[in-house]
Amino acid sequence: MGSPSPMIVVDNGGGFCKAGFAGNKNPTAVVPNCLSRSHSSKKWLIADQLHHCDDIAGISIRRPFDRGFLVNADMQKEIWERLFKNLLKTRPSDSAGLLLVEPLFNLPSIQKATDELVFEDLGFQSLYVADSPSLVHLYEASRSPISLLARTQCSLIVDCGFSFTHAAPVYQNFTINYGVKRIDLGGKALTNYLKELVSYRAVNMMDETYIMDDVKEKLCFVSLDVDHDLQLARVSLCGRMGLVLEDREVS
Repeated sequence: MGSPSPMIVVDNGGGFCKAGFAGNKNPTAVVPNCLSRSHSSKKWLIADQLHHCDDIAGISIRRPFDRGFLVNADMQKEIWERLFKNLLKTRPSDSAGLLLVEPLFNLPSIQKATDELVFEDLGFQSLYVADSPSLVHLYEASRSPISLLARTQCSLIVDCGFSFTHAAPVYQNFTINYGVKRIDLGGKALTNYLKELVSYRAVNMMDETYIMDDVKEKLCFVSLDVDHDLQLARVSLCGRMGLVLEDREVS
């Protein structure tokens, strides 16, 4: 028998599923963690198949996660099977194991369902479960061995996810669970707020979750200088309005 393939790494978020192999700098695949279906079709699209959908207006989306926790293991199985077979092009039984990033304070019942999915349904030989704050700390410490973070072995990680935002202290590569703070605000709430803003000022986009989520991912950013960025936006908007008026005058 040949040597097993490298360990598979999966960051299984509520919005996106990021997967690759241990030792690689970047993930091999980043796909929506959902099933989707357009109004003109009866077929549900799995994960990356959504990118090839021609009719994305009013698309229906079903997710295996709800409020940050896995609630539909069968749906997650479908997504992972396509992820491993079609995108990573590997079989779980041939890999060295699975490194899975799970949400903080994951419930025991969900952990049990995940174990059954990993070992019984997919056939992995081993499983290592970690939380994102400790992995981020370990990655940054190993990337800059002489940095203050690496020398003190402590950090504060802010993890902005799909449903929640966590602020987690990490000491010596371990997350201090009793010190973690959480607010019920994440990417999903920001997408919904963006839908409301656009719908109030322009076109009704309340049913276009996928489109507005794509707009948020590609165009929105965290401002480090709010006043300056607002001024740039106003200048850009005035410039575009001037061009429109000129075009109308010419026509």
